[in-house]
Amino acid sequence: MSKFNKKKNAEVPAVNTASLPDIVFMLLFFFMVATVMRDDELQIENQLPKANQVEKLAEKKKVVTIYIGKPSPNFTKQYGVTEVIQLGDKISPLSDVQTYVNTKRNAMDEDDKDEMMVSLKVDQNSQVGILTDVKQELRDALALKISYTSIEGDPLRNLKN
Repeated sequence: MSKFNKKKNAEVPAVNTASLPDIVFMLLFFFMVATVMRDDELQIENQLPKANQVEKLAEKKKVVTIYIGKPSPNFTKQYGVTEVIQLGDKISPLSDVQTYVNTKRNAMDEDDKDEMMVSLKVDQNSQVGILTDVKQELRDALALKISYTSIEGDPLRNLKN
């Protein structure tokens, strides 16, 4: 007689799914913590100038961002090669700056409206003319607090040789 008997009708045991909800919630929590929400998708070239006295803005919810620069290579057929203004996720004409700023201001809390600041992210190779036009539109929209965004570095490197 043999020591071990073979079971002829051996069935595969069912998979234990008791820990499956724990694993799903752990993955969900991980992705919620690790995911970074992007603000705007840039459609322009935006190489920021360097500065040696840089301050970080305190509260991002009070900041309205306007980008100025040449369209990126994917958008040159559509917008050409001259400087354009990007408001949010789309390239817009100069006349839309006031509407954009006022819309953003109206969406803010009542306490934050007076402290709203416009951050201009201007490509270092852009012409001053379009920047001056944008600043005039901001004056007309009564958005008088303006900051220029730059990266930390040696400002002498901004000069072209």
